Amino acid sequence: MLAVFKNGMVNPPKELHSPASLQSSGRSKTPEEILKDFLASNSNNGFSLGFVDKAILAYASPQSSIMPHQSYYRLFCGVDDVYCIFMGHLNNLCNLNKQYGLSKGGNEALFVIEAYRTLRDRSPMPAHQVLKELEGSFGFVIYDHNIRSENLCSHFLQGADKALNLFWGVAADGSVMISDNVDLIKASCIKSFAPFPAGCMYHSDRGLISFEHPMHKMKAMPRIDSEGAMCGAYFAVDAYSKANSMPRVGSAANWATWG
Repeated sequence: MLAVFKNGMVNPPKELHSPASLQSSGRSKTPEEILKDFLASNSNNGFSLGFVDKAILAYASPQSSIMPHQSYYRLFCGVDDVYCIFMGHLNNLCNLNKQYGLSKGGNEALFVIEAYRTLRDRSPMPAHQVLKELEGSFGFVIYDHNIRSENLCSHFLQGADKALNLFWGVAADGSVMISDNVDLIKASCIKSFAPFPAGCMYHSDRGLISFEHPMHKMKAMPRIDSEGAMCGAYFAVDAYSKANSMPRVGSAANWATWG
């Protein structure tokens, strides 16, 4: 999977940029070049959606609903201009569908969209509280073309399958890309990339937030590769540093305004 959010739509943490990318013999790529590489490597099953100067979503459908030798799904869907790329699995999907009044045959991506729309439109429940209800190993990207808001989320529940990993990086024009393909990320962003932190979500307005520990700030930790070059930083919860304010619990406390 691949998502690219154009420069200005998402402003990545400054620590994700690496000066080594400018000094490298290679060069980082533009969103158009990144998409071309993705589609070339998935010529039989890849497709993409472009949103003018806002975002690019690309997806390669598996040969079956579950990838061989892996216990997670790759799914893509869109409902009323809200789009979701989902990877992983939710162990409690049946219970969640019942809780939200959805069809018991609905998949994980459809559930994520409906949960997002519920939070966006009418739920007073904070986003981190909803996300904590999801059991499994998963990562997803939401793009809401209605309000021009993006949510990037990667989460590994304790004890879940750790074969799933998401990475994010900075393209040549400052756009942010996120993908499960680390080789694509490396080739596109050179040194300006890092694993997306578990238990966190990125919101276009509020930045990187831990939904497992919403009261704590995030901190960046230097990352050095095998060649001794500085790469994009790791991000982790700072257990000793509190966030500036309590997470909101009113009607504005949803994925569209809080993250």
